[in-house]
Amino acid sequence: MYGVEINVQFWTVCMVQKGDYVLLLDRQHDDFKGFIPPGGKVEFPESLTEAAIREVKEETGLEVSHLQYKGIYEYVNPAKNDRYMIFNYLTKNYSGTLLKDSREGKPVWIHKDEAVNLPMQPSIKRRFPLFFEDGTFEIHVVWDEEKNQEGSVSIKKT
Repeated sequence: MYGVEINVQFWTVCMVQKGDYVLLLDRQHDDFKGFIPPGGKVEFPESLTEAAIREVKEETGLEVSHLQYKGIYEYVNPAKNDRYMIFNYLTKNYSGTLLKDSREGKPVWIHKDEAVNLPMQPSIKRRFPLFFEDGTFEIHVVWDEEKNQEGSVSIKKT
């Protein structure tokens, strides 16, 4: 595998918390439906934190600050030499007016104990509780191209 070119993409997610509530987007388009935290692709040459701040602003209207790094969620697809790295943040610091809707979905405040019962992609549901635990996490998922589904998953907490 050494010397093989790989496609690497960087993404961010930022969980915005207000007491026992979190801000999620009710996303009902394309093949990634369900409730998700704000986030998206890191644009070159912005930093990871700058991307997280920009994505929250674009998708919710809120300006966030004092982001706390919570961990990384990584997909690798050995059949296609793809690696997607999602850097996850949490913040309780925000200002501004919440959008009524955005291209990514309707921003809604949801009690964090109820959020896990909502429709979510497995990748979001898997890491959701980790945002609220002490320390950081690293989740590594190997995609099974033949079966078109997740293969092995490893979760490490520090």
